[in-house]
Amino acid sequence: MKILNVYRSAPDDTTKKLVEIVTRDRDSDSVDLSGDSPDYDALVDKIYDADQTICWW
Repeated sequence: MKILNVYRSAPDDTTKKLVEIVTRDRDSDSVDLSGDSPDYDALVDKIYDADQTICWW
């Protein structure tokens, strides 16, 4: 199962720990949307490639 983690803002320690728990023993990728110009086309492709997407605010 491939999990995509999408970050709306920079992850804090709690978020990092939760991501570590939910992605343990699984293939995972992440996208950070907090930058100046996120690549939304790449994000859409990654969402379709993933089995599960988790958005972290």
